[in-house]
Amino acid sequence: MNDEFINISAYKFVDLDNLTQRKEELLPLCQSLQLKGTILLSLEGINLFVAGKRKAIDEFVKFLAQRPEYSNLPIKESISDHQPFSRMLVRLKKEIISMGVDKIRPVSKTSPKLPAQTLKKWLDEGKDVTLLDVRNDYEIEIGTFSNAVPIGIDHFRKFPEATQALSDDLKNKPIVMFCTGGIRCEKAGPLMEQQGFNEVYQLDGGILRYFEDCGGEHYDGDCFVFDKRVAVDSALKESDYEQCYACQAVLTLEDQNSKHYQPPHSCPSCFRTDDQRLNDLLEERNNLIAHKTTPLPGSLPYDNIRPMNVPLRFDQHKAIDFLSGMHANLKPEYWVSECEQNRITYKQNPISADTIVRSGWRIEHHLPQTTEPAVSNRINVLYEDDVIIAVDKPAPLPMHPCGRFNRNTLDYIINQVYVDEQIRILHRLDANTTGVVIMAKKKSAAQFIHPQFVNHQVDKTYLARVQGHPGEDHFNCKASISSQASAAGSRQITDEGRTANTSFKVLQRFDDQTSLIECRPKTGRTNQIRIHLSHLGFPIIGDPTYNSDGELSQSLELGEPPMCLHAYRLTLIHPNTKERLEIQTNLPSWATL
Repeated sequence: MNDEFINISAYKFVDLDNLTQRKEELLPLCQSLQLKGTILLSLEGINLFVAGKRKAIDEFVKFLAQRPEYSNLPIKESISDHQPFSRMLVRLKKEIISMGVDKIRPVSKTSPKLPAQTLKKWLDEGKDVTLLDVRNDYEIEIGTFSNAVPIGIDHFRKFPEATQALSDDLKNKPIVMFCTGGIRCEKAGPLMEQQGFNEVYQLDGGILRYFEDCGGEHYDGDCFVFDKRVAVDSALKESDYEQCYACQAVLTLEDQNSKHYQPPHSCPSCFRTDDQRLNDLLEERNNLIAHKTTPLPGSLPYDNIRPMNVPLRFDQHKAIDFLSGMHANLKPEYWVSECEQNRITYKQNPISADTIVRSGWRIEHHLPQTTEPAVSNRINVLYEDDVIIAVDKPAPLPMHPCGRFNRNTLDYIINQVYVDEQIRILHRLDANTTGVVIMAKKKSAAQFIHPQFVNHQVDKTYLARVQGHPGEDHFNCKASISSQASAAGSRQITDEGRTANTSFKVLQRFDDQTSLIECRPKTGRTNQIRIHLSHLGFPIIGDPTYNSDGELSQSLELGEPPMCLHAYRLTLIHPNTKERLEIQTNLPSWATL
C-alpha cells in the first residue's frame, strides 16, 4: 500500500575503517531515497534503524548487500502507517552499543545464539532455564517473557555492575539472555562468560525475531522500540503506547488520558506543580553551587590578570601616578616593583612606571600564582524563573572582583553555575552583609528592574542587631553621607554629602544591652544603614568599620563573628507579570526573637 512505511533494523559486528568516508557515502544515499532514521558506525561495526517506502528500502538493502562488510545483515522488518523517525542521521561512535568494557569484541567472540523456535520448544517443554532480560527497566515495564529475570538497570553501561548481583547458583545453570534485537546480548554474553557463568545463550535476533518466528506465546505484553512507534505487539504492529518527551516514560492509554499528560511538557510520571518544579530547580542549583565551590575557586593558585581602565583625570600622567592614585592603599614602591617585574602591561607589552598613559587605556596587572582569602560558599538560591534569580548571599563574600578577591566572589561563582547565560547582578551588598540579592538572566529584565533600584522603587527591609537600646521604638535618620570614600574606603557623615534617608523600628531590646532593629533605607547610599546607625550611637555588632572604636578593617575573615546586618526582604515589580514579587530569606541566628 502507498501509505505504508517499511521499518528495518539490523546490526553487524565487523571491523570497519574510514568511518568519515563511510558516513559521507551513506548519508547522501539515504537522503536521496527519502529514508529517515539513524545509522551508527564505529570501528566495531554498524547498527541501523531506518524507515521509508518499500522501493527505497529495497534499494538501500541492495546497496548494503553489494558491500562485503555490510553483507549478510540479519534485517528485521515491520510495517507502520507513518514515518516513525523525524530525520536521517549517520553518527560515528566509539561503540555501536555502549557498555564501556574494552576487551569485549563480538566480532571475534560471542555466546552461542539460540534460535527463537528452540527457545519456544524449551519453554513449551518447561525446561529448567533462566530467562535474563538485559534491557532497561522502562522497556521491561511494557512487556517481557513470562518469569524472566530483569537485570535491573536504566542504561546498558550499568550492565557489568548489575551482573555482580546475580546469584552464584546461576553460574552452572543454562541462561538465555534476550533484548530487543539481539545487539546488547552480543556483548552481555561474553562478559558473563568471563565472570564465570558457564552456560550462556543469546536469543538470536532478540524479541523481534521471536515475534516474527513464534508470535507472542510465552511473552506478556508488547516490545519497546526506539522510534515514534514506542512499542510493537507480537504481530509487529504499532501499539497504543506513547512516550513522554520530557522524561521518556512509557505511557499507557490511561496515562495518556490523565490531566497531567501535557505533551511535550509533562506526563503522570514527571508532572510537577509550579512549587514542586521550583523546589526541584532550586535543589539542583544549590547542589551545583556547593560542587563548584568545593574547593573555593580562588583557593587554587592561578595566574590572575586584573584590568584597570585609565580615567580622564590621569590622561597624559605617568603610569606610577595613575596606579598610586587608583590604589591609595598601596605604596608607590609596590607599583614600581611590579613595573620592574614586567607585571604591568598595555596591549600585552610591559610598561614602566614613567610611561605616559592616556585616558581610555586598558592597563593589565598580572598576578602569577594568585590565591585568595577564604570566603563563605553558603550561597542559597531562593527563587528562579525565566528572567530573574534571587539568592541569599552569605558573608564574608564580596559581590564583585575587588581588592584581594577575583574568583572568590558572588559574581564569579554564579557565572560558573549559569555557564550558558550572562547573569547580571542588579544591586549590591557589602561583603560582610548577608541576605537577598536579585540578578537578571536576560538583558531586557535587567533594563526593567535596574531603574527600580535607581529610583528607589524597590522596597528593602534589613535586620540589624546593634549595641545599645534606642529610646524610641520608631526613629529616622536623614544625615547626608560623603560621596567619596576615604583612603581606608569608609565614608562619613557630612553636610556636603549626598542626601540619605533611613527609617528604623525597634523589634526587641535584649538584656545584654543590644537591640534588634528593622531598617528600611529610602535612598541607596554606600554603607548607608551602617553609617546612620553608627552616627545615632547604635553601631552594628561586628561591624569592622563603623563602630564605637572608630575605623578598623574593611572586611571580616571567614570564621570571625558576623557583622549583624541582613537584607531580610525585598519587593519589586516583576518584568514579565508586572506584579509585585516579594523575596524573603530565613532569619539569621542572631536575629531570632
